Amino acid sequence: MCVCFSTHYTCRSEPEEMPNESMPLQDLPCLSLLGSMLSQSKKINKRKSRCSVSEGLDTECTPTELIQQCSPRHKHQRVITKGKENDCNQFVLARRSRRKKESTSGISWDHLPDELLLRILFCLPLHDLLRMSVVCKRWRRLAFDETLWHSVDLDGLTHMGPALQQVLKTGVRRLRCPRSFVEDLHFTSTSTLQIVQLDLSSSIIPTSALESIICRCGLLEYLSLEGLQLSDTIISSLAKNPQLLQLNLSGCSGFSAAALSELLTSCSRIEQLNISWCDFDNNHVKSVVSNLSSGVTHLNLSGYRESLTLDDVKVLVARCPHIQTLDLSDSTLLMADCFPVLAQLKYLLHLSLSRCYHIHLAALTDLRNTFPMLCLLDVYGLVQDSHLPALKKEMPRICINSRPFSGVARPTPATMLVYISERAMWNRQCRLRVKL
Repeated sequence: MCVCFSTHYTCRSEPEEMPNESMPLQDLPCLSLLGSMLSQSKKINKRKSRCSVSEGLDTECTPTELIQQCSPRHKHQRVITKGKENDCNQFVLARRSRRKKESTSGISWDHLPDELLLRILFCLPLHDLLRMSVVCKRWRRLAFDETLWHSVDLDGLTHMGPALQQVLKTGVRRLRCPRSFVEDLHFTSTSTLQIVQLDLSSSIIPTSALESIICRCGLLEYLSLEGLQLSDTIISSLAKNPQLLQLNLSGCSGFSAAALSELLTSCSRIEQLNISWCDFDNNHVKSVVSNLSSGVTHLNLSGYRESLTLDDVKVLVARCPHIQTLDLSDSTLLMADCFPVLAQLKYLLHLSLSRCYHIHLAALTDLRNTFPMLCLLDVYGLVQDSHLPALKKEMPRICINSRPFSGVARPTPATMLVYISERAMWNRQCRLRVKL
């Protein structure tokens, strides 16, 4: 390999001028001018000169001095000293060893124990808690700790399916998500859910998804499935919740009378039951009145125009003598002869007989003597507005037509002051709520 130099030079031993052609490096007549030649060549074409010399170093006759001059300079190791100067009083740059950045405040979040961080996260609303969960793995673990997800209100959330599935995994105990749209749920674990209070009223949810939730519940005490399509599997799964106290199945359908009997027999602690306006026949009604627990105090059995008879009322009164609130509205087969039977309910405070059209106005005036403890009476559709003042005058201690909607076993109050606690569930607010 040859190295080309384009510069003219003169040799002392031979005064004649050298030609412009390039010569091999090992054939140069004089090596004393090599330094000046190489320096001049660098100024003209630094990159080309370095490349050419590097290629010329492969020959066996390359001088040692040329190799040393053409080789890149070795980086000198930086001397690390404690002072600003070394022993030779020569200034040397030194790199300080890396140290962990110390917090200026003296307190680091990483040094706080989990218990203290959980107390801090407990004060955060739902949207801030979800934002904290993406900071790091530790904060995600703490953000989804079951102690923070004791009660959750998802009312108003558009995409309910993924959120509901995630919340159920946190060990939530009180869950409110009425009027929600839920797609199919896929649980990878078969562990039992910790839900105690659940409100899915008026939701749009597949029966299979609802089965996957109810089948994993064994601690339910308050449940509202109003207006949902159920199945015998769901009713049989509810029977495995012996601690059930309040059950709202108003407007439900899709289950048999046998499954209903199993449910009412197993859940003997039910105090409030709303089973109005379901897709029932005579067998369903008889299953209800024949299997109710004696501890029932609030019952809504309205909406069975051609199914509820006087005999059913007699069986009901005999089994449940402690009823305080009873709604038999829209039972068109009932007449005034049911009053002596209902008079056996010594603790009756609220009676609803709205749209029981075979009961005459004259029979209502005797109710003040028949029910000495009666406080509320709803007779919508039986008394005209013009006759209502006279009826109230006859029964001054009884409040007439003050409750147009039944509140039996319903999670939200059915009074005119709903706006005060419209997001409450069984008289208690949920701590984590979706911000509307």
